[in-house]
Order: sequence, then structure tokens, then C-alpha cells
Amino acid sequence: MKFPDFHTLQVMAIVNVTDDSFYDRSRVIDSLAIENRIAQAVAEGATIIDVGGYSSRPGAVDIPLEVEWERVDMGVGAARRVAPEVAVSVDTFRSEIVRRTVEKYGAVIVNDITAGEGDNKMFDTVAELGLPYVAMHMRGTPQTMQSKTQYGDITREVVSSLATRAAELERRGVKRENIILDPGFGFAKSTEQNYELLFSLKELCNLGYAVLVGLSRKSMIYKPLQTTPQGALAGTTALNWEALRQGATILRVHDVEPAVQITKIFREYRDDKGFRDL
Repeated sequence: MKFPDFHTLQVMAIVNVTDDSFYDRSRVIDSLAIENRIAQAVAEGATIIDVGGYSSRPGAVDIPLEVEWERVDMGVGAARRVAPEVAVSVDTFRSEIVRRTVEKYGAVIVNDITAGEGDNKMFDTVAELGLPYVAMHMRGTPQTMQSKTQYGDITREVVSSLATRAAELERRGVKRENIILDPGFGFAKSTEQNYELLFSLKELCNLGYAVLVGLSRKSMIYKPLQTTPQGALAGTTALNWEALRQGATILRVHDVEPAVQITKIFREYRDDKGFRDL
């Protein structure tokens, strides 16, 4: 599998093979629905398909490894059938899920919400298998994270934490170009902290690693708007633009077509006007 250049603009489509993800329209729990979701995302321009079998919404129920594997197997299998040329990411913190996926389907991107804290074998597994890896900032677990929002300087602490994890990944043998950092919007962060972090996202981008953002339809958008995830598309698009302006290169989204459109417009805005160092 040839992976895209993570330092260029990419759109990652969320495929939740779960029955309890926070945005109900993102849930696909049978093979046909998964295939249709992936086919639509690819047709709309997604360059990465992100398959998740473990819901990480606040308060989500922990599930056994075998249940997660059954879902990931279904999702990645569908992606390989429908779009074998498109890169696949697996949203998991369990190294055993990574190993099984690679053994059955070949190389994938690993998207780990715990940045290796959830499984002490993860970093060595990724290094051994030579996989790209997304390290996301979070405190606690999906079950406890919203009680862990005490920060002094949130930007400094998030950047420092991810810089430390990235350095450890490199020490274990993961190539720098295969390391992607995610500030973890919505994970152990209040609405105000999320906006403070977004305002200073460039500080994370300045570390030199590719940066992924997952803002799509989150509560930091729909709560100020006094709406629901269903009413948060326009807000998502606005904040995705700001993330690109700050230096992020990967947008993880539920709605592929709007994200692809703004990456095209942003590229035109940046390159045509010479604003290459925004």
C-alpha cells in the first residue's frame, strides 16, 4: 500500500462501524452500508478511509477486543473491496487489532486516540511493522476524560505531551515522515480550551510533523450554536478552514465533499496569492 504525503492536504473519511458513535448518521453496522459509505466517500474525494470499531465519544462503553476486531475486520475488508487503491486508517488503541489487520489486509495507518498510553506494545508494534501512526492527545479514557480538563496552559501542555510522544516513536524506530500529531479536540478539553488550542494550533504544526485535526460536528461547535451534531456542518467547515490556515494538513471528517472543497479553495488561496507560510 502506498500512503499519501501527510504533509500535503488530505481528507480522511470517518467510517464508524459502531452503534453508539456521537453522530448517529456516521454509524454503519452492516457490510452493505459500510461499502456504500466508503464508495461515496471515495467518489467525493477522500484520500484516506478511517475505520473505527470502538466508539471514543465521552462516556462510551468499553468493549472487548474480539468485538472491536469483528467490526474492524468488516470495515477494512469493505474498504479493500470497494477502494483497494485508497489508504486505510484503523482507529484503535490496541496493538493486537493492528497486528491482525496487517496480517489479513496489509499495511494501514494507525490512528491511536491514546498516543500509545492505552497499550504499551503499540509503539513497538508500529515500528516493527513500519506503519504510519497518528498520535492523539487525550487524558484518561473515553469513560473518564471529561473529568480531566485541568490545565495551566493548554497549548503548551498539549504541544509538550505530543512532542514527547513523537520523540519516543522516533526512538523506537518509527520514521519521522510517518508520524502524525492530533491535538485531540474534544478529548479531555472544555469548549473554551478547544478554541484556545485551535487559536494556537500553529505551535503544534511548528514541530515539523504532519498534523491531523478532528473537529467534525463536535460539541465545541454545536453547543455554542445551541444545536446538535446534525446542525454543525457549517461550523465544522469554518473551523476546518482555520485549522488549515494554522498549518494542519489532514482533515478527519464525516462530510467529505465540503472538506474536499475547502482544501481546494484553501490551496488556491494560499498558493495563488503566495501565502505559503500562513
